[in-house]
Amino acid sequence: MRTRCPKCNYHWSWKLTDGRKKCRSCGHRYTSQSIWDACRLSEKNKSKLLDYFVLGVPAYRLRFKKLGNRKTIEQFFRSIRAALCLAEQCKPILKGIIECDEAVFGGRRKGKRGWGARGKILVFGMMKRNGNVRVVPVPSRETETLIPLIQEYTEPGSLYYTDDWHAYGSLRLRGNHVIIKKGDGRPKGRDHINGIEGFWSYAKHWLYQYRGVHKKFFPIYLAELSFRFNNREYDIFPLILRILKNTDINEINQI
Repeated sequence: MRTRCPKCNYHWSWKLTDGRKKCRSCGHRYTSQSIWDACRLSEKNKSKLLDYFVLGVPAYRLRFKKLGNRKTIEQFFRSIRAALCLAEQCKPILKGIIECDEAVFGGRRKGKRGWGARGKILVFGMMKRNGNVRVVPVPSRETETLIPLIQEYTEPGSLYYTDDWHAYGSLRLRGNHVIIKKGDGRPKGRDHINGIEGFWSYAKHWLYQYRGVHKKFFPIYLAELSFRFNNREYDIFPLILRILKNTDINEINQI
């Protein structure tokens, strides 16, 4: 199980005779527990809650199930999402045929619509065609924001498919670049970015059931969605259970 100091985030520690750990960098003493063991609910209730989480049942719909009070359930679900966020950060970089696109998330607002609407969250996505997706909340859709993310999460020499937004103009220096031209919202010709656009549709449909997500917690909800999508061919219950039992509670406290 990975452990890091909750004070300085250093990864190396001594184990003390009382069971605690002492950070080799700052000397801070702390208790190391997995996320699963740190939750004080019974094993039976935790398993049931995890099953409901896998099925996508929001915490407010479990208020009559007698598995814990609403705050406890919300905290447990939030810990799961933070653990999945940590797991998604460790995914390998994308390579091959990659689709890039941006999308806005948020409920209906009065006033201007589209990219300039107030109260919306802008998200940038990169997806290997027929493969995994990487999504990141971003402050803008300009070149200085998007290109560094592409450099960090994709392999040089890949084949990039994007729309004709000017921020992607320098991608030809990193690899092959195909620009998708659209008319009436549909791509002209056979080239497309249907993969990442399909993920946007999937993500917005899944988030609708929560009736709004606080902006503070939106990144971990987004990580949950990318985890679900990237493991869409598997039963994610044992995957998440393994992550919860092998991730230290101090790791997600950093998130």
